[in-house]
Amino acid sequence: MFKQSRNVLLALGIATAIAGTSAAFANATPSQEVIEARQESQIWTTYALSPYLRANDLKVSVHEGKATLTGHVAEDVNKDLARQIALGVDGIKTVDNRIEVIPNYKAPARSAERSYGEMVDDASITSEVKSKLLWSRYADGLAANVDTMRGMVKLSGTADSQEAKEAAGKLAANTRGVDSVNNQLVVEAAKPGVAKNATNDVADGWITTKVKSTYMYSTNVNGSDIAVSTNGGVVTLTGKMDSGAERALAIELARNVRGVKSVNSNLLTM
Repeated sequence: MFKQSRNVLLALGIATAIAGTSAAFANATPSQEVIEARQESQIWTTYALSPYLRANDLKVSVHEGKATLTGHVAEDVNKDLARQIALGVDGIKTVDNRIEVIPNYKAPARSAERSYGEMVDDASITSEVKSKLLWSRYADGLAANVDTMRGMVKLSGTADSQEAKEAAGKLAANTRGVDSVNNQLVVEAAKPGVAKNATNDVADGWITTKVKSTYMYSTNVNGSDIAVSTNGGVVTLTGKMDSGAERALAIELARNVRGVKSVNSNLLTM
């Protein structure tokens, strides 16, 4: 994506800054080539993270504050997005946008290796699923490993009941970005003497935060439309849903949070 010489210069610049082998280097102003390499890297990384641009064959070069963009996209809006991203990088004053808009453009075939953007997405999904399992009411009965590959989540480990296994699968499936779930949790009875956390030990503020976070990470529920409050473990949901299915899912997700004794959904309307 970038010129080899600039990659080398950027690597050397970073290594020098980290090593701090001399005061002269530590206090020196980065060369223009290093600055431009950093700007190219910033622009390209943002493209790689964007679900609208990552699949396209976009290339970036920077010289004296001017970014030149080349490649192909299917729509004008994506070409303009690429330009706006480049202009948002510190030091970029102008953009020569040579990206071609080709209707029905087909991006290059996906490589067997995950792209940088895909790896970031998968890591985010894994983190979100783990968080939802950790603060769920079934957490004490789960010893789950979560692995994600291009949106496909694999759950492995153990659950102390079929109910806990199924709940873990649902929580994973309703996580933003998840395409499918391979639930390989093995049901094993809980060991004698292993006590579960009492629900009355959980603070109301903690419950409210986790219910809101669960909505934020989940698909099919617009958490911004739901107000959440908790009193004595009783969660009250207020807002207007688009459908009965969305309302039912919002209630189920709230009930699955650790410490929730009941959910008052009378103010959750359609």
